[in-house]
Amino acid sequence: MTNLEIIQSTYEGKTSEENGKNLASYAAEDLTWTEAKGFPYAGTYIGLDSITKNVFSRLGSEWIDYKFTPEDYVASDDKVVAYGTYTGTYKITGKAIEARVAHVWKLKDGKIKSFEQFVDSQPVNNALK
Repeated sequence: MTNLEIIQSTYEGKTSEENGKNLASYAAEDLTWTEAKGFPYAGTYIGLDSITKNVFSRLGSEWIDYKFTPEDYVASDDKVVAYGTYTGTYKITGKAIEARVAHVWKLKDGKIKSFEQFVDSQPVNNALK
């Protein structure tokens, strides 16, 4: 698989479970995952267990239908950028979001080494209030 196809497989599976399995199969053991400053889950997490605990589990338990819908991808060597929109509804407030976002992925030898999120955090933070 190309680097682009690897990243696409983490977004474009038939279910979110399939996307998660694809991420797990291509994640390097020391995968570094950075959620943007100002975002509710901001920080850098290392390893899939830490990422799952601090990001995916929270998204799954705190939001209804939270998802990233990719609009397009830009690939160059060992980098892939996916950009699009986050949508979902925050359970506590019932407020829906729509926020523009870009994800920068770096790969090496067919493994995902790092992820960095760039996002308009304001719509997300507004939903929390």
